[in-house]
Amino acid sequence: MSRICELTGKGRQVGHNVSHANNKTKRLFLPNLQNVTLMSEKLDRSFKFRVSTHGLRSVEHNGGLDNWLLKQSDVKLSSRALKVKRDLVKASAA
Repeated sequence: MSRICELTGKGRQVGHNVSHANNKTKRLFLPNLQNVTLMSEKLDRSFKFRVSTHGLRSVEHNGGLDNWLLKQSDVKLSSRALKVKRDLVKASAA
């Protein structure tokens, strides 16, 4: 399972551990991913996503999953999130 947020596209970063003697060794910085269930008001159903805590705060700040998905570009979203976004667009058009 890849370490990428399904809503923001946030992934791993590469850096160094730096010792007191200034020796540098490679390391990974992984995002804080959580398995969450988010509710869609327009579709009246819930969806499970693997989201970073930063992404979860952004979703809550924007007023929920529906508003977040409609504002977010398709490039950052996972395939499951894109499917939900397409369903939202269809539901709002109907």
